[in-house]
Amino acid sequence: MDFNRSFLDGMVGVGDMILLHTLSEDSLLENLKERFQHDEIYTYIGNVVISVNPYKQLSIYTPEKVEEYRNCNLYQLKPHIYAVADDAYQSLRDRDRDQCILITGESGAGKTEASKLVMSYVAAVCGKGAEVNQVKEQLLQSNPVLEAFGNAKTIRNDNSSRFGKYMDIEFDFKGDPVGGVISNYLLEKSRVVKHVKGERSFHIFYQLLAGGGAELLGQLKLTPDCAKYVYLNKNASSLTGMNDAENFKTVKEAMKIIGFSDSEVVAILKIVAVVLKLGNIEIKGQYQANGMASCYIPDVKDLKEISSLIGMDASTLETAFSVRTVEAKQERVETTLNAAQGAYARDALAKNMYDRLFSWLVQRINESIKVSEFQGKKVMGVLDIYGFEILEENSFEQFIINYCNEKLQQIFIQMTLKEEQEEYAREGIEWTRIDFFDNEIICKLIEDVTYDTHGFLDKNNDLLYRDLSQAMWKAKHELLKSLFPEGDPKNTSLKRPPTVSFQFKGSVSTLMKNLYAKNPNYIRCLKPNGTKLSSVFDDSLVRTQVRYLGLLENVRVRRAGYAYRQEYKSFLERYKMLSKKTWPKFSGDPRDGVRAMLSDPEVSIASEELAYGRTKLFIRTPSTLFDLEEKRRRKLGELATLIQKTFRGWRFRTQYLLMRKSQIIISAFYRGHRQKKQYQKIKFSALLLQSYIRGWKARVLLRQMRLINRQSEASTVICAYWRGYKARKEHRKQFRSHATKTLANFIYLRILQKYFLGLKNNLPSMSITDKTWEPPKYKFLTSANEELKRLFQLWKCKRYRQTIMPHRRTILEEKLIAHELFNGKKKSYRASIARPFQGDALGIQKNIKLQRLISCVEGRIDVATAVQRISKSDGKATGMILLLTKTQAVIADTKGQVKTFVRMEEIASVSVSKFRDGLFTIQLAQTSTPGAKGGAGGDILLSSDSVIEIVTKLHKAVLEITQKPLNVQITDEFSVKFKKDPVVIKIIESEVQNGKGPVFKKKGSQRLEVYV
Repeated sequence: MDFNRSFLDGMVGVGDMILLHTLSEDSLLENLKERFQHDEIYTYIGNVVISVNPYKQLSIYTPEKVEEYRNCNLYQLKPHIYAVADDAYQSLRDRDRDQCILITGESGAGKTEASKLVMSYVAAVCGKGAEVNQVKEQLLQSNPVLEAFGNAKTIRNDNSSRFGKYMDIEFDFKGDPVGGVISNYLLEKSRVVKHVKGERSFHIFYQLLAGGGAELLGQLKLTPDCAKYVYLNKNASSLTGMNDAENFKTVKEAMKIIGFSDSEVVAILKIVAVVLKLGNIEIKGQYQANGMASCYIPDVKDLKEISSLIGMDASTLETAFSVRTVEAKQERVETTLNAAQGAYARDALAKNMYDRLFSWLVQRINESIKVSEFQGKKVMGVLDIYGFEILEENSFEQFIINYCNEKLQQIFIQMTLKEEQEEYAREGIEWTRIDFFDNEIICKLIEDVTYDTHGFLDKNNDLLYRDLSQAMWKAKHELLKSLFPEGDPKNTSLKRPPTVSFQFKGSVSTLMKNLYAKNPNYIRCLKPNGTKLSSVFDDSLVRTQVRYLGLLENVRVRRAGYAYRQEYKSFLERYKMLSKKTWPKFSGDPRDGVRAMLSDPEVSIASEELAYGRTKLFIRTPSTLFDLEEKRRRKLGELATLIQKTFRGWRFRTQYLLMRKSQIIISAFYRGHRQKKQYQKIKFSALLLQSYIRGWKARVLLRQMRLINRQSEASTVICAYWRGYKARKEHRKQFRSHATKTLANFIYLRILQKYFLGLKNNLPSMSITDKTWEPPKYKFLTSANEELKRLFQLWKCKRYRQTIMPHRRTILEEKLIAHELFNGKKKSYRASIARPFQGDALGIQKNIKLQRLISCVEGRIDVATAVQRISKSDGKATGMILLLTKTQAVIADTKGQVKTFVRMEEIASVSVSKFRDGLFTIQLAQTSTPGAKGGAGGDILLSSDSVIEIVTKLHKAVLEITQKPLNVQITDEFSVKFKKDPVVIKIIESEVQNGKGPVFKKKGSQRLEVYV
């Protein structure tokens, strides 16, 4: 942790308003305004953070900012909501103190966003792991779901919470979240049926219509046009900067993450659709024959669609809207409802249905995020509740909301004073009690606001006719039915249900007890203007909020004793440079170091301005703190000058030493270079002299050798002339008797010499496929030329065979066998020449399912291919697997079960057709032994695209085993012996190509025709 950093560094205005020089309402406002105009939206009052809604995106919530504020002291960095969240989390994790974060302010001040920032920060800094991440994700994803069903656009706020939410996040002993519990307070259900112009109903209605899609809306019997629904505004329903369709996708994804099933989501949306369609039911009045007023529904289309959605008879619901049953003791009276009463019943049902659905949603979320078992939990509560509201028309809802805000304000003042007193007592500092503004009286008077009491009693009673509850109980929609348990005839009660105000007062009382039991952390939210514009600060509006939030009284409470306090270690690290006694390092106790530093005459702080607590130093007035900051600033300047001087001295000394070292190196290199050049010159001169001497000697020797050569040539010429003379003289005697024969032999030998030299220089390439050969110029050389051509081709073939690898030799041998067997005999052979034999075409060695089949086969598998086994009765083909080894042929089904195996010596012949089909028959010798599962049972008729390869390898295997060639018959008619009865197979080639394979037609019991 860097103790040298402080929120006082680079401060705009005053970061903590306790440190204001002059404390007044004007100075407080001016400080907030100055910081707001510089995008400093957070300001402290001690450990309370004031948040001013900027109405724009700021780059102060990045992951880097989260890491910056993580495990930092509250006053170490600039004021930020992350600092308060981190302080609360550290207190919970390290000091085992339950925490609560109270977020208050009027509507549009940014409370909802503040609560989301707190939750996202805690989720980011706590532990990791699959289970922890799942809990964090579920806690975070509860926000978009509750916002969709509980938030709405108001005149003051585009995303106003129309309900109160208190979330207890539960942690284990390591500080990792393990679950949570959400409590909701007083949903503004009247917004379902009525809201002023310029506002919207709850977000979920618009999100469903914009993002539901044609299929879902058709299932819910809805149309995407908001103007078709009475409960929604008739004017534009979209919001700037809010994409309802995308938000609907976000809500559905969030519900999936939390744990909602698809059926639950559809059930919830059906209830939402029912609420929308209830507003479209028009109720008109009429008079009965007896003169009593009644009502009826002129158009029952929407009523029938609602009944279809919830699984109810339309007449039951229609009766509930027009008739009311009143029970008192033993009497039961049915009365008709007039048009106004019928409309009231319709709206009451819509409000109650939506309100109960919202409460069910909260409980369903709690089931997903609750802690499964007790494990020493620590709790952090986050309260996001209604903002204080003073509207043009203040009704029952504003009465309740403002009452709750005043109760929270009372807690804030009491707990702030209590916290201040406890800190002074804890630190051993004397405390003088002060008077402060107490709003307890205002809590009793429920604020000086004028309320319109019209409809107060109805809204407080929140009456829902029993006939409607009983009608909902009859619905087949299970979720809707569970929302109205009082409709069960078994649970009928004549007791009036508790009023809204009574229920709310009990909930608020429970909330207050919960908050009192935890260590409080405060976030007070302010709205800078009423037009939701960025960079606009309305002094009068903010002044009003400052007054009813009691911010000035809060500052006075904190300034009543000592305006500033800080732990000794942090204080000493920040200001130790002011005294030589503590600079650069103090090795003793930090408290002694602070006392020694402040008692130094160079610092000269008056003793009445200071108080030494057990762990903290307390400074009475802000001017003393600013005086210390000014001295620190001057001292830092002096230290910076000293550091610069020392650094420059070190830098120049280092530079001088580097230059000196470089000069020495350069001199050494230069001297070496100069000596090398001088040596090269001497060496060049020596070599030049040596070359001249060697040249002179060579020229002398050359002259001697030329003389000897001329002498030798002269003697040779003389000898040649002499021998020629003697030969001519002798030849003249015998020339006439032997001249013709000698000339003929000479010419013949000369022709042969030129022929062989010509062959030598014009031999063809070494390719065995190159059979070109130079023809002779003389006819008597024709036979010799052909013989030489033959010998040369044989020699090339021998050389080529010597280069062939054994594996390749085997392949060529098999192809040669296939050529000898099928060339010119079977039409499909030409197409198989270029295609290499596959061998293991099924990849049987790698197929786990066929490993058992491999173990049943002897020796290495040469062929593994798919074949079709042909039945003699109807020609039906069955897919099989054919395996060939050196010693046997095995036929198995596609599951690897062996059906037939035959040893190679038992195969008598193989018959194939001369056409392009893949039919072939393996004829067995009469002495063949039965194979697996009854043996072969006669000859085997198969079909395969690899017939050329199969027959070739069968021929090779039989030849190796029996030393006799396999009898391969290529004919269009052959006999096959199935068990005992022989069958003649006739292969007929049809003129039209059949893409489905051979067609078998049985001609009697002994003949089978195959059309290919």
